[in-house]
Amino acid sequence: MSATDVTVIDYGVGNLLSVQRGLEHCGATVTLTADPEKILASKRVVLPGVGAFANAMQALGSLGLVEVIHELAKRETPLLGICLGMQLLLDESEEFGLTAGLGLISGRVIPVPAKTLVGTQQKIPHIGWSGLKPSEESLGWSGTLLNDNSPGEAAYFVHSYMAVPTDATNLIAGCNYGGHFIPATIAKGKITGCQFHPEKSGEVGLKILRRFCVD
Repeated sequence: MSATDVTVIDYGVGNLLSVQRGLEHCGATVTLTADPEKILASKRVVLPGVGAFANAMQALGSLGLVEVIHELAKRETPLLGICLGMQLLLDESEEFGLTAGLGLISGRVIPVPAKTLVGTQQKIPHIGWSGLKPSEESLGWSGTLLNDNSPGEAAYFVHSYMAVPTDATNLIAGCNYGGHFIPATIAKGKITGCQFHPEKSGEVGLKILRRFCVD
């Protein structure tokens, strides 16, 4: 595979077409597959996802892809989780009971707060454009997939749960929702998760996908 070949894991959960188009717009040659051998042979892999955490983990398990993704992590293959795909990277989720995740980044998926910091109700799910802000612990996002982005640039979110890493240094960026700092991007080594949809975030998201295709 060339340096711009990207494999998107097709496990029946997620809008793969928009992810494929976004990556192709960045010059990548995209393969959609659930074939373990093809995934393991990949130079770069995207784990997309929308819907329920437990259903996604069940789908990955039924296809034998949990072990495959663990092997990608061991090989330090660049891996990008998008939306639910980011949440799956963590240890567990509280959505509809406690469900184990991939455990690639220590942490837990919890509900987005239903009330603002001042106690008023806010809409759940969190839907719309929110500005990205570096976390205090990350000391900026230089050297990450957000390297080409500027603080304050807005990305498109659609989610009711948020992925909170145990180690704050794994939290790269967040956004403000009702006064709460909502995790937007997490990373550990060659593994990155974006809670927002880069493929639906215009030039802001394309800069992230371009960086993924060359890093």
